Amino acid sequence: MDSIETPFTALAPPVFNGEGYHVWAARMEAHLEANDLWEAVEEDYEVPPLLANPTMAQIKNQKEKKSRKSKARATLFAAVSPEIFVRIMTMKSAFDVWKFLKKEYEGDKRIKGMQILNLIREFELQKIIVQKILVIVPERFEETISALENTKDLSRVSLAELLNALQAQEQRRLLRSEGSVEGALAARAQFNQGGKGKKNEKYKKGSSGSDSPNTSKGTKSYFPPCKHYGRKGHPPFKCWRKPDQQCEKCQKMGHHHRICKSNIQQKNVT
Repeated sequence: MDSIETPFTALAPPVFNGEGYHVWAARMEAHLEANDLWEAVEEDYEVPPLLANPTMAQIKNQKEKKSRKSKARATLFAAVSPEIFVRIMTMKSAFDVWKFLKKEYEGDKRIKGMQILNLIREFELQKIIVQKILVIVPERFEETISALENTKDLSRVSLAELLNALQAQEQRRLLRSEGSVEGALAARAQFNQGGKGKKNEKYKKGSSGSDSPNTSKGTKSYFPPCKHYGRKGHPPFKCWRKPDQQCEKCQKMGHHHRICKSNIQQKNVT
């Protein structure tokens, strides 16, 4: 059984929108050559009519040439934007379409020279920006700058490459900082849980009766005798007889207004 040759199947052709002609033309030429259509674009050949009593080979050859020309024209139509298509849709051959696009968008030597100068100015301006950034960046980026100096020529480092390197270092620093904060919060939470457990255990001992000095006073019995008053059941900082406590009633020091003698005498009179 004879083998059947499978036709080449390629991706869709690159679309030209009026910018970057040289890049598009190189990619388009490779696309047409891969699909055996470049001959119809490169040469403006005519397909002669068949002679009387043509052979099968002659018929097949004429058909292939016609098909190649029509496919090349259709491929170029599909490879341009709608705005460019309306300018070439009346052209009858792929050769004419390619010639028009080259003349219209490739530009002459003067335009090419201006484009080269613009690219040089853009490159020099980018170098100046890179140098300014290297001078004004904070000291924390010195490690990244040193790494770039050791691996690359800073005069050829692009602005995007420099910014990406600095941004990557800053992201790593922020991630490390967030990790430190999370670790501190976790340690604090663990410490608080441990403190609460000890405090609860102390409460339990005070209310269980076995370790409490005075079980008749409930959970407050775990406080030792107050250094100001001598009684249990309250911490020293809540004592009403602190030496630095000023009475709001008589303005004297050493007691709270709730236990002020003048306040008690007033209640007895009433």
